[in-house]
Amino acid sequence: MTSIDVPISTGREGAPSGSLVQSLGAVNVGDAERWASAIGGGALLVYGMTQRPPSNALLALAGGYLLLRGASGHCFAYQALGVSTASPAAGKIHIEKHVSINQPIGEVYQFWRNLENLPRFMKHLKEVRTLDAKRSHWVANAPLGASVEWDAAIIMEQTDELIAWRSLPDAQVPNAGTVRFRALPAGRGTEVTVILEYMPPAGAIGAAFAKLFGEEPGQQVEGDLRRLRSVLEAGEIPTVNGQPSGRGRQQTHEAEREGSWQAREMQQQGALQEKEVNR
Repeated sequence: MTSIDVPISTGREGAPSGSLVQSLGAVNVGDAERWASAIGGGALLVYGMTQRPPSNALLALAGGYLLLRGASGHCFAYQALGVSTASPAAGKIHIEKHVSINQPIGEVYQFWRNLENLPRFMKHLKEVRTLDAKRSHWVANAPLGASVEWDAAIIMEQTDELIAWRSLPDAQVPNAGTVRFRALPAGRGTEVTVILEYMPPAGAIGAAFAKLFGEEPGQQVEGDLRRLRSVLEAGEIPTVNGQPSGRGRQQTHEAEREGSWQAREMQQQGALQEKEVNR
């Protein structure tokens, strides 16, 4: 399959535009060092708070710097020496997932192309608002109850084949990707392939913490695509044991109870009328 390179829009190389990382400089510390700096800095900061002046201030300052080094991935000493232990794509997350949907390719494409449909099956999206023919505003859930927002633009599209997008400069979460649509043989529906690349807040550290809290990005996308298939094939998103939502089941049961009550009332009225006739 031919891929399309959709670069993430950032400020300095390796640093999201408008972020703390950009203000400090490019990422030049590897993931293992960042973890060590973050953990060691936190421990040093806590220890410093238990000490007396002036050592407490010095320890707290050193701990704070190590925390900053871990969170930003930038080391001033490395910068001065021209050293970098970070990979070229440090902190960047790349995901590719597929799903087959038993619906015509035109219907699947048009559903996705209406970007305001995306929160219907993308669990972590709160809202997508269309700004014009190409641009849109996105609001997404983030770990620990936070939320992030950004504007994106469609940079390439081919009807019933491809949609490619990229976040605009200064996005809180720089991201880019493509979704491809392919008609399956013998009328068996449509294959949807999603390729997503983004830079999470705090780079690799943020991505690792997200995994710890059950927010693994690949699993998110897999779940989103399963929900897309459910929406397009069944018109609803299954919950427990493949059943519709609880509210739908409750409404169904209430309707059944209402129908049973009305049937019993009609039977009782019929019996009374029959007694009157027999008299």
